[in-house]
Amino acid sequence: MSRLEEYNRRRDFRATPEPKGRAGRGRRRGLGYSIQKHHARRLHFDLRLEWDGALLSWAVTRGPSTDPADKRLAVRTEDHPLDYRTFEGEIPAGHYGAGRVELWDEGQWVPEGDVDAGLAEGKLKFALKGDRLTGGWTLVRMRPKNGESRENWLLIKERDAEATGALDAADERGAPPAGFDLKTPAFRPLQLARLVDAAPGGDDWLHETKFDGYRCLAALGRDGVRLYTRSGKDWTDRFAGLPEAFARLDCRNALIDGEVVSARGGEGSTFSALQQDLEAGRKVRFAAFDLLELDGKPLVKRPLSERKPALAALLAGQPKAGAVFLSEHVVGRGPSVFAAIAKAGGEGIVSKRLDAPYTGRRSGAWLKIKATRRQEFVIGGLTPSQAQGRPFASVLIGAWEGDRLVYRGRVGAGFSDADLERVAARVRRRKTSPFDDAVPRSVARGAQWVTPELVAEIDFAELTDGGAVRHGTFRGLRQDKPAKEVRMETAAELTLRGVKISSAERTVFPEAGCTKGDLARYYDAAAERLLQTAAARPVSLLRCPEGIDGECFFQKHAGKGFPEAIGRVGIEERSGKTAEYMMLDSPGALVAAAQVGAIEFHLWGARADRLDRPDRLVFDLDPDEGLQFAAVRDAAAELRDFLAGIGVETAPMVTGGKGVHVIAHLRRTSGWDTIKGFSHTVAQHFADAQPDRFVATMSKARRKGRIFIDWLRNERGATAIAPWSVRARPGAPVAVPVSWDELAKLTSANGFDMGAARARLSRHCPLQALGAQSVGTQVVERLERAIRR
Repeated sequence: MSRLEEYNRRRDFRATPEPKGRAGRGRRRGLGYSIQKHHARRLHFDLRLEWDGALLSWAVTRGPSTDPADKRLAVRTEDHPLDYRTFEGEIPAGHYGAGRVELWDEGQWVPEGDVDAGLAEGKLKFALKGDRLTGGWTLVRMRPKNGESRENWLLIKERDAEATGALDAADERGAPPAGFDLKTPAFRPLQLARLVDAAPGGDDWLHETKFDGYRCLAALGRDGVRLYTRSGKDWTDRFAGLPEAFARLDCRNALIDGEVVSARGGEGSTFSALQQDLEAGRKVRFAAFDLLELDGKPLVKRPLSERKPALAALLAGQPKAGAVFLSEHVVGRGPSVFAAIAKAGGEGIVSKRLDAPYTGRRSGAWLKIKATRRQEFVIGGLTPSQAQGRPFASVLIGAWEGDRLVYRGRVGAGFSDADLERVAARVRRRKTSPFDDAVPRSVARGAQWVTPELVAEIDFAELTDGGAVRHGTFRGLRQDKPAKEVRMETAAELTLRGVKISSAERTVFPEAGCTKGDLARYYDAAAERLLQTAAARPVSLLRCPEGIDGECFFQKHAGKGFPEAIGRVGIEERSGKTAEYMMLDSPGALVAAAQVGAIEFHLWGARADRLDRPDRLVFDLDPDEGLQFAAVRDAAAELRDFLAGIGVETAPMVTGGKGVHVIAHLRRTSGWDTIKGFSHTVAQHFADAQPDRFVATMSKARRKGRIFIDWLRNERGATAIAPWSVRARPGAPVAVPVSWDELAKLTSANGFDMGAARARLSRHCPLQALGAQSVGTQVVERLERAIRR
């Protein structure tokens, strides 16, 4: 049997983007390795080790840990083809392994001893040389339990220099050295931030001021101090005062990331002030925000939560007003931090994931949120000035799109006399326009075209419909970025069902790593199934605009400025006044709700056209904290049997929390008083018959060790969680209807995440199979007889 036969058997390659399994040849140098983050039914990490023309594979349920004390479960899976090592993509719902696959780490692995013998014996030792993981590791096979077919292993980090431990920079350096005695580190690509339009919430992010200066990488060592721009230019001699300041640091060598800013206080700490400082040779300052190497030890693979304290320890002795200072940060509360910075007139903030390594590329681990619109543009022309002695009136600017320099408007404000002379002296004139598309005739007439090689920093209010800057202001020339790299910077945006999702990369569920975009995509995919129940009903939204770790609140009335896709219905309240409630009647409405930060949808038990006639009956079995799920399962089955005995058929739904909903569909023949009275009688009967197991009151004191049969969902204005709604809980669980047979096998009410729920969307839904029933006089009489018995 081929090693890849099982892999191929499980997959339909007409539908999945995964590579087809075929024998492959390994890398010429070394054995490849990778870890993929797999957003399947349960989030996990897939370990792939190249061996004998294929990839040995394990599913690591909680991901690898660099702490030797952590023994992570790794379930052996089928061998994968070599092409799978760098695979990324979306495996469609309904297919094996459905969900998004992302490349989390890759590199080489070096086995210790014979691999085949190690696999046979159940102990495989090896070293990793990856972007994130390094050092020694061991896979140990566990003894199978009776009847267990899967092969369970443990992934364990060896106790070596790469093992996790609090990084104490002072302790690791030992006694203070007499100057640098290790080689000066070389330049390495800088970590870049992705532009988004809102700060992420949650305590897994830190937030720093976005400085208005030049990005700089400081390399310290026995070969001297070197200060590099973001493109790798050596500007050591241009940053006055910094080489001497870095030379005084107490370390053997170091590589520090930061920003060079003006040394002048007040409003002088701007990009234009820095330009003037550099021209005049004045001393500047360095805001340090990351540490990439210290005393010969690379730190880029360690999380930011360890690199930051090490940097603070290194700079502990520096005066606050010194040339080199630590960039302060705040953990959590991103939106409020940004609001405070913006109110104070700052440029914005940079948000960084605390658990992320330093990859040296632009990724979602670092995000920038700007309080003003500012970016670099290329100067491609000048317009003549009518003022005597003024070299030009404005600059014509553009940005590259592929090989095209696209015209983006003209800017004449913000130039000092020195700026005008500086730009005029540095441009190189040419006869033809460098812009690929047509500049407006009124602008092109009389323009002086120049070689597009100078980069200008421009503030602007907005872009016109034609893509040109409006109310632009010149802030200075940038010499640290090549003109060919200048592109329009736009915030990451996702559009679904015609709804623009802002801040799609904002993390909403930190533990699961799910973003606002992931949530919107789920509701887009689940729309048809969810609307089978939710459509035409008043709905309350649970909104968590900053993610589940931020403030969450219920909202039942449409807010000012809410998307038009979310429907409205007028409902007379007890006060006699009519209020505008929300309804979700289309897929676009679900996506729009996700756009405004809604996670949960809670539904009325009646539809908007007849609010006096309920069409759903919901018993919410809510267990006390100490009860196991098995007790809830048993209670649901007993309630099912009792209701079936009086002629009411039901279906169960696990809520995504702790409990189970037992649901019936109703003909719209009875009013709220009848349905409320019926459900109360049923709940009270169970509480009276088995007071040690059930309670029919909300009192937490009386609920100790019992299950509350919540019948209060069945009154006018009350709501219950919608089937297929995501819950605002760790792991992003979903409320999923199941069959009674399935329920009997489940071990929790929150076992379905968004990936698992999506995989079920094309399957039969037990809830939709229920017919509508009448709970009228006959059923009530049967209930009374059953209670008397």
